Amino acid sequence: MNRCFPLVLFLATFLLGACARKAVPTTSKNPSTAPTPVVDVARASSVDFRYLSAKGKAQIDQEGNKLPTANLTLRVRKDSIIWLSVSVAGFEGARAYITRDSVRVLNKLQREYYAGDFAYLSQRLNVPVTFDQVQAILLGNYLLAPSGTTPEVTTDGNTQRVQFQQASLLVEQLINLGQQKVQKLNVKDSQSQNNVTVDFSDFRAVAPTNQLFAYNVVLQVQQAQGPTSSATINYRNVDVDKERLAFPFSVPSGYARKK
Repeated sequence: MNRCFPLVLFLATFLLGACARKAVPTTSKNPSTAPTPVVDVARASSVDFRYLSAKGKAQIDQEGNKLPTANLTLRVRKDSIIWLSVSVAGFEGARAYITRDSVRVLNKLQREYYAGDFAYLSQRLNVPVTFDQVQAILLGNYLLAPSGTTPEVTTDGNTQRVQFQQASLLVEQLINLGQQKVQKLNVKDSQSQNNVTVDFSDFRAVAPTNQLFAYNVVLQVQQAQGPTSSATINYRNVDVDKERLAFPFSVPSGYARKK
């Protein structure tokens, strides 16, 4: 569990951060305000909800070493809060609380915690990271291009390809037009040549609105020089607007703040 801790805790930010090695510019924005949507012709639908909860399992292969299967609990208040709990063998080892302007992570195994904002996290990962990116990746939703950027959209049969540039990153999404869902996300860093892919599959209708949700998510990170790491998430129980959710998070006394 200790070895998988950084990967599981920053599951979404890892997707973008792992593919960048050089600093890229970030823009200063009001973090509490959602970005202005970019108008494009992509035919992708995203799960619409107020509260969403899901449980599943995460299997991580870190540079050829398979780590113990972890149980994952996810709670989301749309566009506002993402809450993650990770446990192994019935013991919670980590908890994360993410808002539009803050990232807090509790490591119960090492009795330490992380608290910062997305700007600080972006500096540490050397790549822009936003709440909307994290939410889209965890839920298999369509990822909008940055404000002011017009994506390139092409159609080939039943597949629509959407591409846009974000600093040194080329972001590509493949959309199944029959389902109108993102099936693959690919992020490549032109500087390091590192590549991250996310495959979404096993789409099922979620009551009561029968919206399609990706129950299987496979993340793969290929470094230009080095082994491949991957993580597979298999969701099971997924509930949309079944109840008003709580997002408990507190730091026990005696925990050290991680720099």
